[in-house]
Amino acid sequence: MRDLQQYGRPDDGWRLKMYTVIFEADTRAGRIFDLALIACILASVGVVVLDSMATMHARFQHIFQWLEWVFTAVFTVEYVCRLLCVRHPSRYARSGFGIIDLLALLPTYIALLVPGVYALVDVRVLRLLRIFRLFKLTEYVAEFGALGRALSASRRKILVFMSFVMLVVVVMGTLMYVAEGPVHGFSSIPVGVYWAITTMTTVGFGDITPKTDLGRLIASVMMLLGWGTLAVPTGIVSAEFAIQQRAHRPTTRTCHECLSEGHSPSARFCSDCGAKLPPWQHDAANAA
Repeated sequence: MRDLQQYGRPDDGWRLKMYTVIFEADTRAGRIFDLALIACILASVGVVVLDSMATMHARFQHIFQWLEWVFTAVFTVEYVCRLLCVRHPSRYARSGFGIIDLLALLPTYIALLVPGVYALVDVRVLRLLRIFRLFKLTEYVAEFGALGRALSASRRKILVFMSFVMLVVVVMGTLMYVAEGPVHGFSSIPVGVYWAITTMTTVGFGDITPKTDLGRLIASVMMLLGWGTLAVPTGIVSAEFAIQQRAHRPTTRTCHECLSEGHSPSARFCSDCGAKLPPWQHDAANAA
């Protein structure tokens, strides 16, 4: 949650109350806000997807336009509230999620304020920018953070595995080039490597196939390797994910100074800025 750091928590008043609801999910009000916002994000993306279908657009064009403006108004109010309730609104506006918030709003307003855009770019292309709203879901689902930590922790193992895969496809592609040759479609080693990749990944386009007995033997070995190889990265990430889940209990506990999230319930100080953490609202979180 690096993008949520250093916006600044207001000291008191209505801004503090709004900040607590919008940025912290350990209270009932905060969790209700998060769930409602996620529902709006999914619904707005669903409208974009349905509106891209010709039959649905012809039948419900006016309804989709009305919903478009409703969602745009909701997200505009949300964006403005986020800027108002933080101590440093410019920092939030320049952050990753702040930029995504803005990109989610621009298409509708551009189409309204600049009619000439229709002559240059189909407005549907602009409206597809609203798919950026899906990225905001990571801000509210703690499991995304655990998955990210698992991928980061297992990156070296995955790199070693990918190096092994590249070695195998180059060797097997070269063997297939020698065994089959240009007469059977394997005109070069890169073509053989392409065949090896499609075979190992079990895609099997069928545009190039072995014709000799030796080539079919090599293909059989590649199929068996591919069948067993696909499970390796899944196992690596799954094992690391289980370790991360045991080692890190995901919470939305937030530092009031730098807004860093995910601190454990027993932590007393922020791991990023060193500020003292407020007591974890365990009862409020469970009640929600």
